[in-house]
Amino acid sequence: MTAATEYVLLLDDKLNISGTMEKSRVHTTDTPLHLAFSCYIFNAQNELLLTRRAIGKVAWPGVWTNSACGHPQPGEALPDAVIRRCYYELGLAIETPTLIDDSFQYYATDASGIVENEYCPVFFTRTASRPQPNADEVMDFNWIPVEQILAAVDAAPAAYSPWMVAQLQRPLIRAALLERKNP
Repeated sequence: MTAATEYVLLLDDKLNISGTMEKSRVHTTDTPLHLAFSCYIFNAQNELLLTRRAIGKVAWPGVWTNSACGHPQPGEALPDAVIRRCYYELGLAIETPTLIDDSFQYYATDASGIVENEYCPVFFTRTASRPQPNADEVMDFNWIPVEQILAAVDAAPAAYSPWMVAQLQRPLIRAALLERKNP
């Protein structure tokens, strides 16, 4: 494994790790179930960071989504993967991530036919830093009040990633977002 090679952890139907595959080969029109994570980042003003995926992304290029997503590497704990990915994608140092929902799983196909098939625990965290996005990952970002994000996703779900839309429809995540706006 070279430093530049990323892997995903493949899962069986009981969500047990069943193998690994290079990330560059996993997302196709027949993507196997694998482990991922989503992270929502708050700032000191209790605004939530939305990011717009880079145009060069394989799946859902140019789509607005939650703050950061990624895949843990073999032997890497999920919170450590969240910290690593937030720094890689956004140049952000974050507080220790809090697991909000450990049962989120989804399957979605983008306009090009690329499939996402992920078991995807959801985390919240905070930062005191300003994002410095990696252009290969993120083309734009915005800090937005939680109520505005929820209203926008409810009004125009097709403008956002399907995983974010599905996450924000879950009562557990929606309630946690609203609680975080006034911690």
